[in-house]
Amino acid sequence: MSERDACADGLCSDAAPDYIPPRASRGRRSGVILPAAAQDADTFLQESVKAAPRRSSIIKDPSVQKVGGGRKKTVSFSSMPSEKKVSSAADCLAFMQGGCELKKIRPNSRVYCRFYTLDPDLSCLRWEPSKKDGERARLDVSTMREVRTGKSTETFLHNGPLSEQLAEEAAFSIIHGDDYQSLDLVAFSADVANIWVTGLRYLLAHPSIIGGGGGGVFGEGGLVVEGSLGGKMRSDWLSAEFAQVDEDGYGIVSEDVAVVTICKLCPGIKETKVRLRFKEIQRSKEKLTSHVTCEEFQEAYCELCTRPDVYFLLVQLSKDRECLDPQDLRLFLETEQGLSLVTTEGCWELLRRYEPSAQGREKGLLGLDGLTRYLQSSECHLFDPEQLEVCQDMTMPLSHYYISTSYRSYLLDDQVHGRADLGGLIKALQSGCRCVELGVTDGPEGEPLLGVDYGPDISRQHHHHHHHYQQHTPITIRSALEVINKYAFLTSQYPLLVYLCHRCSPAQQRTMAQHLKKVFGSRLYTPEALPVSLGGRATTLPTPEQLKGRILLVGKKLSPDQESSEGEVSEEEEEIGGGGTLAGRRMTIPGEEDLGVVLVVPPPSQPRKLRLHKELSDLVAIARTASRSFYAQRANHRLAQQHSPPSSPSSPGTPMLPEPPYWTLCSLGEGEAGRLTTESPEDLVMFTKRSLTRVRPSSVRLDSSNPNPQGYWKGGLQLVALNQQTPGAMLDINRGRFSQNGGCGYVLRPAVMRDEVSYFSAHTQGCVPGVPPQTLRIKVISAHNLPKPIGSAAKGEVIDPYVVLELHGVPADCAEQRTRTAAQNQDDPLFR
Repeated sequence: MSERDACADGLCSDAAPDYIPPRASRGRRSGVILPAAAQDADTFLQESVKAAPRRSSIIKDPSVQKVGGGRKKTVSFSSMPSEKKVSSAADCLAFMQGGCELKKIRPNSRVYCRFYTLDPDLSCLRWEPSKKDGERARLDVSTMREVRTGKSTETFLHNGPLSEQLAEEAAFSIIHGDDYQSLDLVAFSADVANIWVTGLRYLLAHPSIIGGGGGGVFGEGGLVVEGSLGGKMRSDWLSAEFAQVDEDGYGIVSEDVAVVTICKLCPGIKETKVRLRFKEIQRSKEKLTSHVTCEEFQEAYCELCTRPDVYFLLVQLSKDRECLDPQDLRLFLETEQGLSLVTTEGCWELLRRYEPSAQGREKGLLGLDGLTRYLQSSECHLFDPEQLEVCQDMTMPLSHYYISTSYRSYLLDDQVHGRADLGGLIKALQSGCRCVELGVTDGPEGEPLLGVDYGPDISRQHHHHHHHYQQHTPITIRSALEVINKYAFLTSQYPLLVYLCHRCSPAQQRTMAQHLKKVFGSRLYTPEALPVSLGGRATTLPTPEQLKGRILLVGKKLSPDQESSEGEVSEEEEEIGGGGTLAGRRMTIPGEEDLGVVLVVPPPSQPRKLRLHKELSDLVAIARTASRSFYAQRANHRLAQQHSPPSSPSSPGTPMLPEPPYWTLCSLGEGEAGRLTTESPEDLVMFTKRSLTRVRPSSVRLDSSNPNPQGYWKGGLQLVALNQQTPGAMLDINRGRFSQNGGCGYVLRPAVMRDEVSYFSAHTQGCVPGVPPQTLRIKVISAHNLPKPIGSAAKGEVIDPYVVLELHGVPADCAEQRTRTAAQNQDDPLFR
């Protein structure tokens, strides 16, 4: 979610100018950049300035960026050895000794920008500028009682308007003195606040190192602090891993071996990144050999494989021990992860599964790497694990489910000149689609072929196909049926609908019927008797559970009283060229409105008559109809309710037609379906309670782009046909919908769309009757090892990632939020 920047310039008081007087020992910083062991602060600052532009780190130093002439979009391939991520208490204390800007909040709503540092001997916290003398602008660590996170003190709570502008994650307070006064501070970001909180809490937990007692100075080995239990456990584990690859026992390995070992211990990290880090270490130490010592191996691993956000979390949970026992882990799972029924035995199992060190597994301790592995595992995915399996009621009529549907997935490229290919059909079935479309045309030698239905101009259709057949091998319908039969139920056992569109001669229809029976065999579902109740009305559709492992054919169907081997059916135009109720309307190409291209829908042509062979008709389980069936049912319903006469302006001259005595699927064009969801939302939901309804993309989408399926789902439409071969946001929404319920391709519609007596409108602005509103709270914390966007430029270019959250639904639910941008950081960006 978006958050306010707690360090906006407007929060600085005029009484505290935002500058730092020249000092001999430090430069202004607000980033997590730690000085190297052998450098003093002046040298560090000078080299940092020279190094601009800089590589990604947790936070950037704004002063350095200004010196470098503004933020760059490209960076050098090498990085300063002094830049490292926070992975231990020593790193936090080193950062605090270097100092950074913090906002000091006063009870009188004044905000002072101050530069805070920790003395080299870790005994005192100092700040400047200040009107006080140097000895008064300080706070002894020995007087500190507690370090609190967030805005929990009286100063924050009683500074209403001001406090609301300060980020909760960036605020912390130091409670000190016998009278428990508070020093209330706000950092530039949450991660800087975490560093100060972690470092100060470490000092309070280890008073022996204060004042230099533990050697709290910079030496050749860096800042010396007492090792935590978790830190020692991690060091021993890395030493043991290093010893396993050190075959000669000399304490050194080749760079290649070290790189491979780190990539094995930290899956997902790039080999080039690890190799670059070893080159930097080699250059900083002026080594003439590329061999890696155990210390260098551990340094590179901790630098590259430590997620700062996980480290700070571990420190907070473990009270500075940097490891969790089963009780700590159980508390975390219950309070932070929201898991119920957590047992100590279950926590032990998690420890044994994710803790990499043998010492940790034996003692029942989860270290930093174990916690990281657990948090990045599938057990912590945002997706509800219950939805990984079929968990919804599958004993309701088919019309009560959303059904994953593909549109002409057998076509490559565009929808006009695309050639047929079975690969798209296979991918659609493997992705869980439960309704696939087959376009069939007459082929040579009496064998129907898979291809696009080009319209009533048969001669043009044949000419066009023959032109393509000279370049590409034609695909027979039998080949397509064999592929469907092979892959139909590998992903889902629930029924598959084969949506058949053809303009074949009766002879080739009979050939196609024979192929259907021979290839599908007993899988092909045909009602044994007409599904008609006593009133002449089609019975309720069967359930997915009843139809497991069955294939249902959707197509044109002859009248039940047809006795001859052939008959005529009305074949309404299924594309925009047919006009229909959209006749005369001006429409733009979806997604290309800015181009100003306007299409005028031509007048509707008379429904074309199609000769249909009875043998093929008898195999059709669900009859395909056009929008006329919706208008007829709406007219009947309105007449029964005496709300209005049968005809209406939106459907002029709608005839009073009896309901067909078989199951139907109403096929709507994208434009007409969108209009009905707007103009007749209640009628549309009522219609879909008993009948299946399919939406197809507009024919002006020549590039096989997709409409937003949510616009039709909210109207109750069960089958929204999408081009599965076209990736993008619309297909992502579709995959998100059907990833639930075990990815079986069937998702139960909301109860308000299933109940016989209910009211629901797709354009509800407020609460839905009988549906209590819910609030969704999402906290975006961080990311790890983000890839560069496709088509990004220079090899050294870094990205400025941010996260956008979109909620799709009825108008009352639609929302969008975005996080702050993590500038030039794709490795471990923090968004809090």
